[in-house]
Amino acid sequence: MNLPNLLTLSRIPLMLVVIALLYPASDTSLPWIRTGALVVFLFAALTDWLDGWLARKFGQVSEFGKFMDALSDKVLTLGMFISLLALDEIARWALFPILLILSREFLITGLRLVAAARGKTLAAEKIGKLKTVIQLTCICLFLGKIAVEDDFTGIFAPELQENLIHILLLSGRITLIAATLITVISGIIYLSKYWRFFIEEDQ
Repeated sequence: MNLPNLLTLSRIPLMLVVIALLYPASDTSLPWIRTGALVVFLFAALTDWLDGWLARKFGQVSEFGKFMDALSDKVLTLGMFISLLALDEIARWALFPILLILSREFLITGLRLVAAARGKTLAAEKIGKLKTVIQLTCICLFLGKIAVEDDFTGIFAPELQENLIHILLLSGRITLIAATLITVISGIIYLSKYWRFFIEEDQ
């Protein structure tokens, strides 16, 4: 197991760490625990770029790495979206966009598994990478809102803190809508390009 693949796989346990840091109630949690969740998530998001860069730099690009990179991205983003929804950090109306994202990701993962069974690895498309960046940005904004709300009371002036929370929340919601749109569009493009793996009996 090389370093790029280890970084790729690390996104899954890092996601669990972030959720564990978000789970305790704000009045019983340790100081700065929400900011810690944001920092851990930012590192997990950074590995999405770092693993590919290291693999290309040291000639360690592999079929396993290509497949697991896309899969780890999905586990990280979907796990965070569902957790934020369950913790009431995202409004209920976001359930529909998140279900759209979830459906797209499962469908594309199914397509990749069918292709893999036929000896073909489908790497992420550029628009798919853009989709992941927007999703990660969206989650960062919501985590930033939580951190400012819970950890920065008494540091910022109340009015500044309230305005910053409002800006982060609004930006997160707008980015969630943008992430949903680009996710659906990228899914349509991906399916149109590789649909033959579903409909062809023999490859």
